[in-house]
This record gives sequence, structure tokens and C-alpha cells, in this order.
Amino acid sequence: MLTFARNTSPTSMRFASYNVQYGTGKDGRVDLARIAAEIGDADVIALQEVDCFFERSGNVDQARAFAALFPEHHWVFGAGLDVDASLSDASGRLVHRRRRFGNMLLARWPILSSRNHLLPKDGLVRQVSLQRSAIEGVIAPPGGPIRVYSVHLAHASAPERVRQVERLKEILMGAPSAGGVISGRDVKPAWLSGAAPPPMPCSAVVMGDFNATSDTREYEILCGAVDPRHGRLTTIEGLVDAWVAAGNDVGAGTTFRRDGAPVRIDYIFVTPELAGGVRSAAIGSAAVGSDHQPIFAEIEIAG
Repeated sequence: MLTFARNTSPTSMRFASYNVQYGTGKDGRVDLARIAAEIGDADVIALQEVDCFFERSGNVDQARAFAALFPEHHWVFGAGLDVDASLSDASGRLVHRRRRFGNMLLARWPILSSRNHLLPKDGLVRQVSLQRSAIEGVIAPPGGPIRVYSVHLAHASAPERVRQVERLKEILMGAPSAGGVISGRDVKPAWLSGAAPPPMPCSAVVMGDFNATSDTREYEILCGAVDPRHGRLTTIEGLVDAWVAAGNDVGAGTTFRRDGAPVRIDYIFVTPELAGGVRSAAIGSAAVGSDHQPIFAEIEIAG
């Protein structure tokens, strides 16, 4: 378990992202409690590869099981893959179930609104191709509302990932001008049930398994190209890698082993105005609950 030192500032937030491989650890054992212990006391958590009603993970609803392991957190789940898993019980009565695979967000503060964005998909002839998605949540910490995302991109096809990050960037940049999930001066009270219309803030933290290293076109689309004299050319519509903002080398760090080689393909990105608030970033190198390693960042959000 990786635990950050507590900061007395109400705007200091601990973020964690973990591709949990449906709870299956390096020893081949499914153990969600081990995953929760390795995440520790993070305030905002992004999970990828969460199963619901798969035989490989015990036919359980892992989204609800993870939620039970973090009882102080609000949560949302968004599936990319969603197929029928209904069955009949002993009396022949239909039991409705959906076999789902996707991403999850958990936060200590209310998740005011959520949207599940499906990303572009290529129909590959031989390789496994899954519908990928990004779950969005607008949360309300003391420092003011921000958007958070849990993302999982394609594993087999770089051209597909390029299209996915291009779409993701459109989602990130277009959200504030589209407004909250309910907006408009004439919204009737019946839509709000006594609550205020949820905002759609500009500031965002984007976390997940991008299946791409920092020297790829995918990373460049999000964070900008590198100029030999001036370094990384991140635009105001781009994202900043929290690992780098915390002072780490862009090519360092291991979150996965691809064909035995250590790579960093899991990230916590922030919109540029949050980059100055990144206080630290770390990788949970000792974690064994998945084939990935969790990543962490402490970010101070100004109110």
C-alpha cells in the first residue's frame, strides 16, 4: 500500500489509477481486497478492466464489490463491453444480467454528474478488439468542482489508439462549452429534485491505461510534440503528464511489462492550469494485485 503524507490543505487531493486486470494478480489469484489495500487512502480512484458477471472472475459484479471496499467513496461505473448474460433460475424464471467490462471512478466527494463516452473501434480480423470507453465524473471537492476521467485505450492497434486519443481530446475540450449534463436557464425543478444544475468545469484530471509509451504519436497528440530547443510544446488545449510535472523523467517508470520489457503506459494527466499544483507522483512498484502497477499523484487544487 502506498500512502501519501496527509496535507492539511483542504485542496490537496490524492489521485490513484490502476488497471486491475479484473482483480487477477501476478499469482493468478482474483483478490479485490488486495487491490483495495494497494490503492490505500487515495481520494479519487480510477480503475480499468473491472468485470461484471464473467466466469473468469467468479461471476460477480466487481463494480459493486469494489464500491463495498471503499465505503467512504461515491462511485460510478461505465462499460465499454456490454453483452447479455441473462439466465434462468431453478424455477425457470428469467434472471436479468449483463456481462460488462469497463472503467470505474470512486471519489470521497459527491460525483455530481457522469457520462460514459464510447471511443472509436476498429473491427480487427484476427486480434481481439474490444469496445473501449472513458467514464467521466464531475466531483465537488472543497477546492471547487473538477472533471475526472477513467480511460482504457486499445491494446492491439496504434492507429485505433490514435483515433481514440483524438476523440478523447475532443471530449475534453468540448465539455465546458456543452455545459453540464442538465443546463439551461429554464430547467424545471422536476429535473433537479432540489439540487443545483451540475457544472461542467474546465479543469480535469485524466487517468488510465493508454497502452502507449511516451515516445508515441498517441502521447504527442495529448501532450504536444518535442522541439529540440524548447522541449515539450504542450498547447493550452493539451494535457500535462503529472509524472513529469512532479519532476520525473518522461522515459522513466514502469507500470507494465510488455513482452518482458518494462514500460510506462498508465498515466495521470492534468489540464495545464493544474500542472503547477502537482506535488508528487509515484508508481506502486511493490503491488502484485494485477499485471499492471498502480500510479499515484498528489495535486493541490486551487479554489
